[in-house]
Amino acid sequence: MVRRFLPPPGAPRVLAFAQLANSVGDGAFYVCSAVFFTRIVGLSPAQVGFGLTLGWAAGSLAGVPLGHLADRKGARGVAILLAVATAAAVGSFLFVGSSWAFAVAACLYASCQCGLAAARQALLAGLVEPERRTEVRAYLQSAVNGGLAVGAALGGVALRLDDPGAYTAVFAMDAAAFLVAALVLRRLPAVPVSAPAARDGGPRRGEMLAVLRDRPYALVTFLNMVMLLYMPLLSLVLPLWIVGRTAAPHWTVSALMVVNTASVVLFQVRIARGVNGLRTAARFVRHAGVAMFAACAVFALSSAGTSAWAAGAVLLAGAALQVLGEMALSAGAWEIGFGLAPSDRQGQYQGFFGTGTSVARMLGPLLLTTLVVGWGTPGWLLLGGLFLVAGAAMGPAVRWARRHPRPGTAAGPDGVPAAVESL
Repeated sequence: MVRRFLPPPGAPRVLAFAQLANSVGDGAFYVCSAVFFTRIVGLSPAQVGFGLTLGWAAGSLAGVPLGHLADRKGARGVAILLAVATAAAVGSFLFVGSSWAFAVAACLYASCQCGLAAARQALLAGLVEPERRTEVRAYLQSAVNGGLAVGAALGGVALRLDDPGAYTAVFAMDAAAFLVAALVLRRLPAVPVSAPAARDGGPRRGEMLAVLRDRPYALVTFLNMVMLLYMPLLSLVLPLWIVGRTAAPHWTVSALMVVNTASVVLFQVRIARGVNGLRTAARFVRHAGVAMFAACAVFALSSAGTSAWAAGAVLLAGAALQVLGEMALSAGAWEIGFGLAPSDRQGQYQGFFGTGTSVARMLGPLLLTTLVVGWGTPGWLLLGGLFLVAGAAMGPAVRWARRHPRPGTAAGPDGVPAAVESL
């Protein structure tokens, strides 16, 4: 039974154990951090929000150069270094005593996290053959969700104790989890470092920011970023909606989280196996847009009735549609992000593609609370419309990118990059 949730032996399994380790720590950190910073450190919610926004903005800028560093210096070594740096960044939160110190620590933490994500993606691309990357990435996502669930339970214990020592233990555990991840990553073989692509007999100028000149890849990254705006739904928007706009019992918030986490653990790998190239990946993203639009429409209906059980049932139906869209989006986006990137710049390109997550974390809470909590049903429908349009636009964007040779990638007979033609 357990074996069906384990990735294949070798590099995929090692990567999964590394992600499982640090996601347990992150799960506890996410549950406790806001309470720690406001009640123990003494920061205001506005100061915490500003610091986190600034931090994820810095992280979105750091992903590309740190991913480029992984390409040129070796993905394994850079991933290990950034895992250790992330542990130090988590530990630095314990010494925060002012808003400016918190902002500095948040910038360091988010930059290390974004760089680590890019380096791990480069590791996966270098150690796993292209046709298996999406499936392996799905195993890793299942491991992340399982770890977050365990960590959230541990964080709940700290919240129950509501003691400075308990919160300190959570931060120490998160830091230790990243050190464990670094030790696990040492078991991986080194990824060969690719020489920079050449043009006119010499290295391409400005190669560290080559991805910023790749307009088709920038477009698919932007569309993925729009789709990732679903991220604050379960953690922020729906709790506020349930408490303020519906008759559903407050524990429905936890039920929706359980539905989401369990679904990803159980079904993400199975769904990802349906993606076998860029064409099916774009179709999965389109289907994700439809599912998320339907989920938003269903969530809007939850405020119509006065029965607590009816509202709860509607919310659970919306959560099922939302996680279906989330899993389809993940499977499609992973294939697109890897498949359109040149082999010698996977770290740089994955760092850029990953900015969608940082931007969603940075702008999503403000945008979604304004739309949903402020506007109600029209806001839900507008948000769903954004998902629908972005999902539908991904297919044409991918087709444009397939006709546009990636920097440093040899073109095929029809102008399509050779690495992409095989997909």
